[in-house]
Amino acid sequence: MEISIIFSHKQPKYLDIYEQLKNMIVNQTLITEEKLPSKRSLAKDLNVSIHTIKEAYEQLASEGYIYSVERSGYYISPYDLEWELPSVNEENKILKPVPQVIYNFKNGQVDQQYFPLKEWLKIYKSQLLSDIVPNGPWQGELALREQIVQYIKKSKGVTCGVDQIFVYSGTQHQLNEMCRFLGNVPVAIEEPGFRRATSIFQQNQLNVQYVPIDAKGATIPKQPCQYYYITPAHQFPLGGVMPIERRIDLLKWASVNGAYLIEDDYDSEFRYKGSPIPPLAQIDQLQRVIYFGTFSKTLMPSVRMSYMILPKTLVESFNTFYGDQKTTVSKIDQLVIAEFMKSGLYTKHIAKMRTLYRKKRLKLIESLQAYLGSNYEIIGDAAGLHIVLKLPESLKETTAIKLALDAGIALDPISTSYQLSAIDNCVMIGYGAISYDEIEEAVSLLSTQWKNHHQC
Repeated sequence: MEISIIFSHKQPKYLDIYEQLKNMIVNQTLITEEKLPSKRSLAKDLNVSIHTIKEAYEQLASEGYIYSVERSGYYISPYDLEWELPSVNEENKILKPVPQVIYNFKNGQVDQQYFPLKEWLKIYKSQLLSDIVPNGPWQGELALREQIVQYIKKSKGVTCGVDQIFVYSGTQHQLNEMCRFLGNVPVAIEEPGFRRATSIFQQNQLNVQYVPIDAKGATIPKQPCQYYYITPAHQFPLGGVMPIERRIDLLKWASVNGAYLIEDDYDSEFRYKGSPIPPLAQIDQLQRVIYFGTFSKTLMPSVRMSYMILPKTLVESFNTFYGDQKTTVSKIDQLVIAEFMKSGLYTKHIAKMRTLYRKKRLKLIESLQAYLGSNYEIIGDAAGLHIVLKLPESLKETTAIKLALDAGIALDPISTSYQLSAIDNCVMIGYGAISYDEIEEAVSLLSTQWKNHHQC
């Protein structure tokens, strides 16, 4: 038997021999039970050492492609072709081109250019030099929870203790933990509502009631439920701010029905019209409210850190239920944020970003009005980091988003936030990530794309 091997000169020769012999066996160039050349013979033919051939043969034998017979040599093992996966010709695979995003109007992102990275890294370095080896408390680092207590009291008017605060790696994580704690009970969420929260309820196979919103935000559930997930400060995704009378109505409903309101206060730091409206957690001081806060919008999404504040009546049973757990949030990151808050850099950063986002919001609104005109209605612009643009009847959501992406502009849909009957005439425009200087040129390009579509 003559065997030809082509050496690549990019790896050890025994690997070239092993790989090419293996392919010959798989492709049936070498037939089952066929005898291979002796090590000495093949070494001479290929001008390599016997040891090189030995290594290649032993690797093939260890994987079952060949077997040895004492005093006879090596033979090709029986090979069941039915178990061989079909080969894929990478060169013939057709990949759809992915449009390059030039202008990022995606929701839930922040402007990274203005993050105080120098100060952040200085604090991070100091924490790396401290005692970071031991595990921290499962509720979260005490230093961080102490800072959250001070911050939430000063900025939101909510009074709580460190024992009521639980630190998690994101809103979905803490909501999932609440689902497990409260068990298989009826729940409710706004319609439309936060899609990722809805997915947590669905994954936990809960009986979910989708409660339609109105001009004042979340309405009262018609069916009994144990807890109701709402976004009163900036309704997600439509952007309305819930007035005080509706907040009072919801708190009365929760009290009468023995239910809890999960208040997701995801971006209330950024409000641009009127005076701040107190969160539900302040009005009832965490009696029937479970408060969700996050650092994703005030710092950066990649930090992946959030916190939950429970009513005192739930703390002991929640701790008992999760008593054997360990924290899933980096101790170092918690300590860095704690020091960032303690130093005053956190509130300073929020104030700076609030000013920046206010300018961006105004620029975006002015540009949309100038380039698109009155056929496009702007809603949900009083707070947060996104607005909603209502499209004319001649332009549907999917078409609008595709035309935008074709021009390198990334937008988010609204329809995916609905569970019952979705609308198809709105898009979400986030202004957190895009730079101030890019907004007008992006809107101008967007206008051209959409208007050209109308003319077709």
